[in-house]
Amino acid sequence: MKILITGTAGFIGFHLAKKLLEQEVDVVGLDNINDYYDVQLKKDRLKETGIVSTPVNKIIKSEIYPNYRFIKTDLENGEVVSSLFESEKFDVVINLAAQAGVRYSLENPQSYMDSNITGFLNILEGCRHHKVKHLIYASSSSVYGSNRQMPFKTTDRVDHPVSLYAASKKTNELMAHTYSHLFDIPTTGLRFFTVYGPWGRPDMALFLFTKAMIEGHPIDVFNFGKMERDFTYVDDIVEGVVRLITKSPVVHNSGESPNSKAPCQLFNIGYGSPVKLMDFIREIETNLGVSAEKNLMEIQPGDVPKTWAYVDDLFDLTGFRPKISVPEGVKYFVDWYKDYYGV
Repeated sequence: MKILITGTAGFIGFHLAKKLLEQEVDVVGLDNINDYYDVQLKKDRLKETGIVSTPVNKIIKSEIYPNYRFIKTDLENGEVVSSLFESEKFDVVINLAAQAGVRYSLENPQSYMDSNITGFLNILEGCRHHKVKHLIYASSSSVYGSNRQMPFKTTDRVDHPVSLYAASKKTNELMAHTYSHLFDIPTTGLRFFTVYGPWGRPDMALFLFTKAMIEGHPIDVFNFGKMERDFTYVDDIVEGVVRLITKSPVVHNSGESPNSKAPCQLFNIGYGSPVKLMDFIREIETNLGVSAEKNLMEIQPGDVPKTWAYVDDLFDLTGFRPKISVPEGVKYFVDWYKDYYGV
């Protein structure tokens, strides 16, 4: 099996690539290594998988894994993406590359159109013309927007997004369904819920809070701390993705379109239990041995007060439920952070 993973310099993509490489799967990684956050962190992730140089639009072999090659390019570069599909003949494609961040979408909306819409279209076209057996792609819990029904289910209405990022992810789901319907491409969309862990993104709460606490700065706590998130440890996310690789859909299973026969499916991947933000912060304080000064602030545009994933359907198909609790996961992250930054 040969798998294309986009976003392998990113947080989840790096962990997924490493897991599959250790299982001796033939992997081609793709990333544009943009400067949305610390480029050095992205390069260090790549080094962990043996990629030490990243010339543009050139495939580089790993110095650690003989079954890994990497190309630095933009997904919206249709010519390069098409050529890659033509030359590599992928069996499975896992699209994790995207412009991330809810708040950043208020500042730089064009980047979301380029990467999340145009880039995803190029992936779909590659799958269409080269008979890919299964396309798995990242959606987001953000698509639930102003939904108030708990826990969030993939059968819920998701036509009230509250950020452009969420709208772009819902658009991906619609595009995937269309290509499944028209061209019989098996597609699986994954709505990730607040992923955290070692090598995580610097713009996420755990990273921001840990950094501020270590440096003795106050932390910004939005919605006056009255937030709940279904925090999901990255290894659990990766295990869920890996188990779904061989579970390509035959018919559509979303309650939003019960009459559709397109081979597509949607799943939440979350821990399945929301945690209060203030409890999450206390776990960081416990692991660092500090008490954080908290700036209690109003909720920011695009944010939602609570997320909670319904995951029984994922368990029914794969036999897997996330296992890593917040106390465990926060400790793993803090230990990594101290080691990586030498503090």
